Amino acid sequence: MILANKDKYSISAMCKVLNISRSLVYYKRKNKRQDVKLESEIIRIFKESKNNYGTRKIKVELSKLGYQVSRRRIGIIMKLHGLVSNYTVKQYKVHKAKCNEEKIENVVNREFDRDDILDVVVSDLTYVNVAGKWNYVCLILDLFNREIIGYAAGKHKDATLVYKAICKIPYDLSKINIFHTDRGNEFKNKLIDDVISTFGIQRSLSKKGCPYDNAVAEATYKIFKTEFAYNRRFESFEELESELFDYVNWYNNIRIHGSLDYQTPVQYRLQYSL
Repeated sequence: MILANKDKYSISAMCKVLNISRSLVYYKRKNKRQDVKLESEIIRIFKESKNNYGTRKIKVELSKLGYQVSRRRIGIIMKLHGLVSNYTVKQYKVHKAKCNEEKIENVVNREFDRDDILDVVVSDLTYVNVAGKWNYVCLILDLFNREIIGYAAGKHKDATLVYKAICKIPYDLSKINIFHTDRGNEFKNKLIDDVISTFGIQRSLSKKGCPYDNAVAEATYKIFKTEFAYNRRFESFEELESELFDYVNWYNNIRIHGSLDYQTPVQYRLQYSL
């Protein structure tokens, strides 16, 4: 009876009404070709996500194609094909460098949800393995839509790297209201201070030893290190720069974000105008 009415009512709901365990009800799938197509779509979505998407985001992408599939089923198919997200891989952490003692307040005050483009931009640095040596990447994000608006790779963790990232920002820098970072010396120095003052940007620094004050940047770098840097060794600095360009383009234009209602940063921004 349950199988005869499964097209009208939910199997789970009928089992609940009849006080029958859902696990006792089995039925043969009608179309194996559809199952093969579904598996192919899951594999494609996973590969195009650069092996980063888990069941939640794959389900969102499948729904755009008209598939109504549970995360459990997606997980079974992923396991069957050996699809393991980068987020399940053990990650290595390095110690933090010393910070500066400048008496600059935390203007942002953990108010990370911003209604205006370029109201607050945040930044941080991380390390990558290039031919067995540490190189560094600086990213600059707009809190409005979590878009990477500036980025740069360098062989040294210094102000020049931050300056290169700022120079990549494709907007009039005077439109930036607040520039917020942690207290790393690469962010608070004469070179960066000159840029900040020239364009009339307000400075904001996290409190000493408090990563929560720059939580969005920290979270983004967690994503970046998981999806781009961990368990990877770039053979040359040129390869790093090329791959970084490709990743930033994918992150801004293709990767969906849960905090943006599963839109890409660019899709979210295009709903508004500068």
